[in-house]
Amino acid sequence: MRFPRPRARGSLLALLLGAVLVLAGCGSPAEQGPAEPATPATGQFPVTIPTAFGDVTIDRQPQRVVALGWGDAEVALTLGVQPVGAADWLPIGGDGVAPWMPQDKRYTTAPTMLGTMEVSAEQVAALNPDLILDTRASGDRARYDQLAALGVPVLGIPAGGEAYATTWQQQLDMIGKALGRTAQAEQVKGDLDAKFAQAADAHPEFKGKTVAVGAKMATSYGAYVNGGARVEFLERLGFTQSPRVQALAGKDFYITVSPERMDLFDADLTVMSPIGIDASQIGSDPLFQAVPSVKAGHVVVLSDQTISQAFASATPLGLSYAIDKVVPMITEAMAR
Repeated sequence: MRFPRPRARGSLLALLLGAVLVLAGCGSPAEQGPAEPATPATGQFPVTIPTAFGDVTIDRQPQRVVALGWGDAEVALTLGVQPVGAADWLPIGGDGVAPWMPQDKRYTTAPTMLGTMEVSAEQVAALNPDLILDTRASGDRARYDQLAALGVPVLGIPAGGEAYATTWQQQLDMIGKALGRTAQAEQVKGDLDAKFAQAADAHPEFKGKTVAVGAKMATSYGAYVNGGARVEFLERLGFTQSPRVQALAGKDFYITVSPERMDLFDADLTVMSPIGIDASQIGSDPLFQAVPSVKAGHVVVLSDQTISQAFASATPLGLSYAIDKVVPMITEAMAR
C-alpha cells in the first residue's frame, strides 16, 4: 500500500522545497537491530506532544526512528539520533545527508531511503519503527491514519499547523522532546539564534532595507511572503519584506508573479533561486534583468545548488551553512 499523494499544486511544493521533488524512493534495507548508539538522552518518558491530529504519547526512548517529514531526518541526526528510514526531500541523493552535515553527525549505518509525498506502508512497517516523524509534511489525514495504523506513535505536523509550514523552531522542539533530547535541541536553537544575531550586528547596513525573495521555474516566477523560512532568513539579518509583495499575500507562502508584474521584484535587495532550471536562465531573462534593483546589481542569484538547498532547507544546520555562504553574497550585492 502506498500513502496517497496530497492534493497540492506542484508549483507550491516546488517553491517550498526549492528543488525537484522525489515522489517515491526506495533503498537498500536497513539492518533489523536497534539503531546505532547516539549521545545519551536527557529527556524523561513518557512524553506527550500536541499535534494537529491530537496528543501523541511516547512511552519510552525511541530506538528505531523513521523520519518522513521534510527535514525530520536531518534534525534527528543533528540531535544525535540516526533514523533507520528517511525521506530525501531536497533531494540530496545517496543517504540524504546534506554537505553541511558535520562528519560526527552522519550515519554510521545507511538508512533505508523512503518516498516523500508517496510512501510505501509495507516498507515503513518492515523497518520495525518505534517512532515515525512526519512533522513537516502535507498534514493529510489519510496519510496520518495509515501511518498510525501501523501501531507506532506518529509525530505529525504541530497543532494548528498547515501543510509544509512547520517552522524550524517548531520542528526542532517537537523532535527534541520526542527523542528525549530537549537540552540538545535548546542548545542548537540558541546557537543558531546567536549566529543570526551576530550576522545582523556585523552588517548594520542591512537594517531596514527592503528585500524581495523569489524563485524562477521553467515557465513562471514566484515571490515568497511572510511565513516562510526564506523571508524569515532575510528578516533576521535586518531586512524588511517588500511591502508591495506582502500586500498581495494570500493563504500560501508565495505569490505567482506574472511577466507584467516583474516590478514586484524591485527592492533594495533582490534574492532569486532557480528551481528545476539552470541559473543561467535567470541571467539571460530580459524581463528579470530589466528590474531596477537587478539592473543596479543589487541582486543575489543562488546558482550554487548546495547553497540554494541550504537556503531552502529550513533546518538549523542548513540555515547555519546558508548564513556563512549567503551573507557575503548579500554584502557584495548591497555594496554595488
